[in-house]
Amino acid sequence: MGQDRIAENGQVPPSYKWQLVGLLYVAFFLNQGNRQIYSTVLTQIKAAADAGGLGLSDVQAGMVASVFTACYGLCVPLAGFLGDRLRRKWQLLFSVLIFSIGTLLTGLSGGLVALILFYGVVFGVGEAFYYPPATSLMSQFHEKSRATAFSIHQTALYVGIMFSGYFSGYLSRTSSMQWRAPFVLFGAVGILWSLVLLIFMRDTPNQKTAGSAVRVTVRETLSHILSKRSALLLALAFGCMVYVDVGFKTWTPTFLIEKFGFTPEKAGFSAVFFHFVCAFFGVMAGGRLTDRLAARRKTIRFEANILGLLLGAPFIYLMTRGSSEWFCFAMLGLFGFFRGIYDSNLFASLFDVIKPQYRATATGLMLSFAFLVGSFSPTMLGYLKSRFGLSFGLASLSLSYLLGGVIILVACALFFKKDFECEEAKA
Repeated sequence: MGQDRIAENGQVPPSYKWQLVGLLYVAFFLNQGNRQIYSTVLTQIKAAADAGGLGLSDVQAGMVASVFTACYGLCVPLAGFLGDRLRRKWQLLFSVLIFSIGTLLTGLSGGLVALILFYGVVFGVGEAFYYPPATSLMSQFHEKSRATAFSIHQTALYVGIMFSGYFSGYLSRTSSMQWRAPFVLFGAVGILWSLVLLIFMRDTPNQKTAGSAVRVTVRETLSHILSKRSALLLALAFGCMVYVDVGFKTWTPTFLIEKFGFTPEKAGFSAVFFHFVCAFFGVMAGGRLTDRLAARRKTIRFEANILGLLLGAPFIYLMTRGSSEWFCFAMLGLFGFFRGIYDSNLFASLFDVIKPQYRATATGLMLSFAFLVGSFSPTMLGYLKSRFGLSFGLASLSLSYLLGGVIILVACALFFKKDFECEEAKA
């Protein structure tokens, strides 16, 4: 209670802002690591009942991941809306507790319906309520160190996915519980961490600003966003990218197991390690370059997005063609590097054409649309795998990247100048 009163009065010790980053780092590590478990142990889940699996078909296995992505996409806008109005400590506690319970119960599932309910719905809804309040809270405490805090927090995504990819595979192979073991362990750790957040996180009220007194209606917000054709096309292209990302993360471990005979832990680790390490360098390079050139070339962020998608597409295709695992790793890395170029400019591009008071809503809607599009990917790849093979299914993802690049090219050529100049004129 004393800590909460201090937070209410704005008298928070200077060290707390970094303590907060640490608390949220672990939460985000679990948030992303738990997602990776399913794709890492997917071959074991699909195995027949007498081999410890649930006997799922490729389409059914993909459907589970699709339900998760759809639930996430539907709930993200609500999470952003509530994050601006409710105490973020309690929203974050709810998120970590619910997605951890969903993770644990997934490990106890006895069939397809239970997997859809616990992993698809409970886990998906819980995950959706983490990111909006977490970034909002860090932003409030890190006005002068925001970029550093966000960068540190973002590395939890890469570390969580890579650690989970290896450890989940290892645990599923060595534990008597097989594929169930990582779900139960990660879920239990997450429940314990929600208790840590309850004890150490401040009940910090939302920041009040002068601008918050100006109430913007839903109609006005939607009217502004819908009038920006470049923003709408950015959202459509982002949907193409997420379609690739969700399908890639769901099925690549299975691809490596089937093509190269990898163990689950090697497949889970290799599927993401080379990709995300190179994505990190792409993010850093893309962000610095476009920030330097933005003052002289207004379209540079859109152009970086175009290059990221168009140049990344060939490496998605080539990843499935080579006979050597190291060739595959190299293609995964190059695919990741150009994905990083795209990621570094995604929301910066959106903010070039959306006024500040509408950006949070625009971001939420863009995320929601993209993840709803991406929700079709695991099921579609499961279908393509059963008909034409997994190599064909993963290779087809390159077409989605190409389509996204062309869409942003159209936005940049036809609509950006008008949208951007309108914002400058009103500034």
